[in-house]
Amino acid sequence: MGTMTDDEWLAFLRAPVRPAMLATTRKDGRPHVAPVWYDVDDDGTIVFNTGATTVKGYAIRRDGRAALCVQDDRPPFSFVMIEGDATWSEEPDELRRWAARIGGRYMGAARAEEYGERNGVPGELLVRVTPTRVVAESGVAD
Repeated sequence: MGTMTDDEWLAFLRAPVRPAMLATTRKDGRPHVAPVWYDVDDDGTIVFNTGATTVKGYAIRRDGRAALCVQDDRPPFSFVMIEGDATWSEEPDELRRWAARIGGRYMGAARAEEYGERNGVPGELLVRVTPTRVVAESGVAD
């Protein structure tokens, strides 16, 4: 098992495309975990969109913190776990641009605009998680 460098864990998050498991805390303190599609911005923030009225949307706006875990579930297994501060935006142009970028990342460039139109609309949030703690391990089974 080996600890990834910053460059290694950023590369792991960028390719190949994998979903992240997003963890937030409900108002009553119970954990909530849900899969999200994401991308990594040039500044290292993790970017995704979600509905404003979802459990994760409410939790992020209330608490401002989140954790994400991305894993390679093939031997010898690797993962990146990020804890961070979460901010959000409802700015229409930014929301649509990122929704298209993220949709294109997961579904292919030919469908990017379709996902931008679908997910870059009022009622959606664009969320940025700035890492405050990262645990990144490769070759866990080695």
